[in-house]
Amino acid sequence: MTPAIATAKKHNIKHRVHEYQHDAASESYGLEATDKLGVSASRVFKTLVVSLDGKELAVAVVPVSSMLSMKLVARALAAKKAVMANQADVERVTGYVLGGVSPLGQKKRLRTVIDESATGFPTVYVSAGRRGLEIELYAADLAAQVNGVFADIKQ
Repeated sequence: MTPAIATAKKHNIKHRVHEYQHDAASESYGLEATDKLGVSASRVFKTLVVSLDGKELAVAVVPVSSMLSMKLVARALAAKKAVMANQADVERVTGYVLGGVSPLGQKKRLRTVIDESATGFPTVYVSAGRRGLEIELYAADLAAQVNGVFADIKQ
């Protein structure tokens, strides 16, 4: 059990876990999940960690079918500038490896913004804490658990 799944269970969040065989040669973890689970790429969300003004790390959750807009995520989190966080910082602060970063159950709670498109689906899929493992849940439950806000953050 990953910290993400443990968090969902501990807080009685209605969810379903979906597992698939991860292919190490896959070029995109998110698109691999959509293909193997047979789910639209607009319903599967990737968890990205950004650095805000060089002072703070934050989480952005966007559809795997989209790119994150650094300008929009900075605006949503009241920062002047956002850039992708480096891999070592991401893994140290979240406790997850790249390709398996979940917005749930991170070692340190970071401010989180979820693309508003998530509210348009009955449920969404995010990483459950390792490659080849997704957790399906209501977007509102995800936001409530991570104290997240919804905003338009995709290009």
